[in-house]
Amino acid sequence: MPIALQLTPPSVPPWLPLQQLAVLVAVVGSLVAVWYVERPGGQWGRRLRRRLLAGVPWGTLVVVAVVLGFYLFVQGGLDYWFSPVVIPFRAWSYFYPLGLLASGLAHAGPNHLLGNLVGTLVFAPLAEYAWGHFPRRRGSSSFSSWRTNPYVRAFVLFPAAVLLVTVLTSVFAIGPVVGFSGVVFAFAGFALVRYPVATVVALVAGRVVGLLRAALQTPTLEAKAQPTFSTPWWAEIAIQGHAFGLFVGVLLGVWLLRRRGDTRPPVARTWAGVLLFAVSQSLWAVYWFRGGDTFVLFRALGVVLVFALATLVALTVTASDRPLFERAVSDGGETGLLALPRWQWGVVLMVVSASALAGPAVPVNLFTASDDPLPGDPIQVRDYEVTYAEDVTDGMVAAVNVSAFGETTAVNTSGVIVRSRERGIWTTAVTEGRLAFAGRTAVRVGGVGWRETVVVERTGWTVTGGGVAYRINATHDGETRTIYLSPPAQASPIVGGRNVSVVAEPTTFVVEVSRNNETVRAPMPAVNESVTLDGVELRRTEKGLVAVFEETRVQMAKPETYRGQRE
Repeated sequence: MPIALQLTPPSVPPWLPLQQLAVLVAVVGSLVAVWYVERPGGQWGRRLRRRLLAGVPWGTLVVVAVVLGFYLFVQGGLDYWFSPVVIPFRAWSYFYPLGLLASGLAHAGPNHLLGNLVGTLVFAPLAEYAWGHFPRRRGSSSFSSWRTNPYVRAFVLFPAAVLLVTVLTSVFAIGPVVGFSGVVFAFAGFALVRYPVATVVALVAGRVVGLLRAALQTPTLEAKAQPTFSTPWWAEIAIQGHAFGLFVGVLLGVWLLRRRGDTRPPVARTWAGVLLFAVSQSLWAVYWFRGGDTFVLFRALGVVLVFALATLVALTVTASDRPLFERAVSDGGETGLLALPRWQWGVVLMVVSASALAGPAVPVNLFTASDDPLPGDPIQVRDYEVTYAEDVTDGMVAAVNVSAFGETTAVNTSGVIVRSRERGIWTTAVTEGRLAFAGRTAVRVGGVGWRETVVVERTGWTVTGGGVAYRINATHDGETRTIYLSPPAQASPIVGGRNVSVVAEPTTFVVEVSRNNETVRAPMPAVNESVTLDGVELRRTEKGLVAVFEETRVQMAKPETYRGQRE
């Protein structure tokens, strides 16, 4: 089990607000010092007002308000800030329109939300500035039509385009993703085309903003080592959605750049900007899920793809209008594909690459949840079923069985399973390993305007030799039901020629003593009590279960311990 640092705020002294004040003074003081030395004389404001209405990225602010409002009022974050409803707002399949429309706006929790909002505030203004609220064509007037009206462009067209990209990233995402990050990468891709260096600087600025938020929220932390259950950090990245969003943004940026005839940035600057952005945002972290809690990372492949991406984008953005096969065109007068300008060949390659990323999503999302009966005795919550199972075929992944490079989409899974036939949902909401670590978890299901919680709890006995006998109970609306019983666990020590086992039953645990195909059993004794089976005395102590036979005394089992709680 890995060891992690648990960061907990210390006791709050009366002077604690002084630390936040010190942070604010440091930030404001730095900005004032830079402004005083630079003495912009209004230049910064004039540059902004040339492109943006009153110098403000209004479209970005509208988008931020929409994303935040969805979390607060649709996912229930206003009343449950740390535990929003997530399951019904994922993009489960093409047969579930709510998921396709909502997954790009929904978020798994406050850290996920704030991370994407910071990314939006960092990259979206660059994209909005590049696009502009005012028309750029010579002779055009700002109020000659609704398309050139700066108010329409700021408050309607830019947010509408962002929402379209949001749905696009959901439609072509592999698996039930959730979050605005695909659109954030589209903002960054759009900005990289025109301002590669500024985009990298904005990326670093985003880290600074995140640090300031953390410093203001918790100025001082105390840390101590403790065990934790965690998946690899790279296994929590929607790498396909991020890469697809980046391609969408770059393609839109190239279209705008060529349409306006703007000055193209140097190729080395664009290449470096894309490469630094891609590496810092872990676009190299190509991985696959093998089932259970096992993941595989293709690091070398990811590095190759990142360098190829930077080269392709840089050459496409900066390429000239001359045909790629210039000699063949001039000699033979070709007017077909050979006559395409070099930058258009780059666009073709990027479209092919984006299609390769998006293509696998189509067959996967054309299928829905399995109708096979769920194991155990599921808890029914409206159209949802919640149960627990081990080593069962994943009812969503196995809908399309594809094998390549030694990996397959047909995987088995274990843990708390949530299914809704009506919504086409089948998911392992909590893995077996995570529940065994935490002991207790809360699964939230729901829809627009409603939410319900099912509490799942594991109780077990660890026998000497490594086996565990346990049961899984689920509680909803005051009703508790056993939804899974593990096989019996037999202790490895043999006492007087007899085997001792612990058996999980719906309301209690049972101890068994077996010899020569004969078994006697009794309920697990209470603490400081004992039971004798076939000459073996089984004593229950504060630490567990001890077997006593003649002069032999052996520790046979102890209650399973849990290191975390999830609500």
